[in-house]
Amino acid sequence: MLSFFRKKKKNDEARSTALKVDMHSHILPGLDDGAETMEQSLELIRSFRDLGYHKLIATPHIMGDFYRNTPQSVLARLEEVKEAVRKANIDVQIEAAAEYYLDEWFVEMLKSDEPLLSFGNGPGHTRYLLFEISYINPAPQLAEAIFLMRSAGYRPVLAHPERYLYLVNDFGKLKEMYENGVLFQLNINSLAGYYSKASQQLAEKLIEQRMVNFLGSDCHAMRHLDVLASARKQKNFTKALHLDLLNNSLSI
Repeated sequence: MLSFFRKKKKNDEARSTALKVDMHSHILPGLDDGAETMEQSLELIRSFRDLGYHKLIATPHIMGDFYRNTPQSVLARLEEVKEAVRKANIDVQIEAAAEYYLDEWFVEMLKSDEPLLSFGNGPGHTRYLLFEISYINPAPQLAEAIFLMRSAGYRPVLAHPERYLYLVNDFGKLKEMYENGVLFQLNINSLAGYYSKASQQLAEKLIEQRMVNFLGSDCHAMRHLDVLASARKQKNFTKALHLDLLNNSLSI
């Protein structure tokens, strides 16, 4: 019996390190409310590598009222970080996309067919577009934005669906979005109750309903990685790893 539990623990630990790609983080310095300096960026990247990640996709905020980042500014900062990672001899791959806030500015970018920062790019690959909505109020342009994203050839990915307070008691709305082709990215730290008990319960329900496509750190600072290390030991994290997650497909 003892050997059974030892074997189970070993298998769970092996599975917890099987997540090789993080596709939601704010590790590019000076672009948003994430890392402020290159030193902070490198500290975060080293910590990700220590947790077993091989590839990080940075997703700085793009928001009309606060973070007016552009593909040019994001990719320029990405090159600076990649050079710093090379010089620091950290064995991890760094790419960049963005986390778009669904506001009028984002809808106008979609309508005007502006180039957007997506991930999963490459010949024959899906272009995933990460977006977020208001935490408090329903987004009146949600249906239009989803239609525009799909019409432009993107696969919409809703960031942390478990964190939108007005959807906690409206699971049907989440299910409708999911059935209409929106992929869901769960924040791993939600599984440890980091944001709220309600978010934790909704995250667990999404896992039970098999409505999770990506797991992300949403890392802004070291405090998030400290929680991430413990959140990855939660039983629901192990359950999530049994789903058909797309994270590791991004390593190609």
